[in-house]
Amino acid sequence: MASSGIGSGVGESVRQRWTPELDPEWDPNLPYGGKVYLARKKKADPFHVKSIEIFVLCATIVFAFYAYFYFDHLHFNITHAYAHLGYPQAQHQVGQRYLHGKGVDKHGAKAMEWFRKAADQGHPHAAFNLAIGHMKGYKTDVKEGEAHKLIAHAASKGVVEAHKVLNNVCTKGGCD
Repeated sequence: MASSGIGSGVGESVRQRWTPELDPEWDPNLPYGGKVYLARKKKADPFHVKSIEIFVLCATIVFAFYAYFYFDHLHFNITHAYAHLGYPQAQHQVGQRYLHGKGVDKHGAKAMEWFRKAADQGHPHAAFNLAIGHMKGYKTDVKEGEAHKLIAHAASKGVVEAHKVLNNVCTKGGCD
């Protein structure tokens, strides 16, 4: 007689499903039937993990001291990074920091370069500062007649100082 081959060999038996009644350790009065699984003891972290944790903690403490005692320098570096990414507000802020020497050495020509970058993107205060810097004698790339346009742009965007300069200086020919 032909057989299907499943469970028909000598010494093979059909696998039985586990039932709690057949287990001698099973006690229905206990939770989980008396089977208690103990948690394994946690292994200690390896040395390299502990050393990385200590390094990160020390670096955080050093950075906190640096940020507290050298805030102007830190702020300049972060703003400078955003200025390189092309944000006109950050470019204007970097120009202001170079102009006044806050967090960095004073450098009028670099300030005017950053004001130019921000003014080219339409930043009104940077346009005003670039025009005033040109009129005060800082080295700029402002062409003839451009200072009046820059101040007029700043005045049209609501810069109060630009209105004053436009009315008091530019009407008398001082913006050329």
